[in-house]
Amino acid sequence: MLRMQRFASPPSLVDAAASRYGLREALPADIAAVHALIRAHGPNPWNYLPEPELGAHLARIGAGLQAVVAEHAGALVAVATFEASDEFACYQPVGRERARHGHIGEVVVHGEHRGAGLGARLLAEAIARLRLRGLREIYVERHEENAGSAGMMRKAGFAVVDTYSDPVRRAVGSRRTAVCLHLPD
Repeated sequence: MLRMQRFASPPSLVDAAASRYGLREALPADIAAVHALIRAHGPNPWNYLPEPELGAHLARIGAGLQAVVAEHAGALVAVATFEASDEFACYQPVGRERARHGHIGEVVVHGEHRGAGLGARLLAEAIARLRLRGLREIYVERHEENAGSAGMMRKAGFAVVDTYSDPVRRAVGSRRTAVCLHLPD
């Protein structure tokens, strides 16, 4: 009988690039740097990042809101915010409508560091931390037509469960928001 030897797959270039970055939990002392990163690299026609809501959201880092950041050469280059929520109760499975669930808020990667897998890596870290808190369902929203976010979320295991008209937050394209649910492995 001929036995085939198996070799581990080589890491992808994206995985190798992502390993150059350090990940850690954001601290209240990071709020100003996180805010500056989101303000400089988050705005695009697809994202809704109004003030003072963004400032109020980030001010809760360390007080209910969690965030993970990626650092490179001593600078913050990516962030994902997340928390326990009841905001998506209408999407919860039957019998779990009142159960707390996870919500991913902002995921932003510095323009010079996009394509290195940081968005997917931060999403995976946020998901893992929410699961450690016992949260089974995890939701995130995006513009229905934002292909970059759609790909990142799909890679992280999210699937669209609903879309709805949202002209206040979505001023371009279809003007619709997609609600996505993380599908566990």
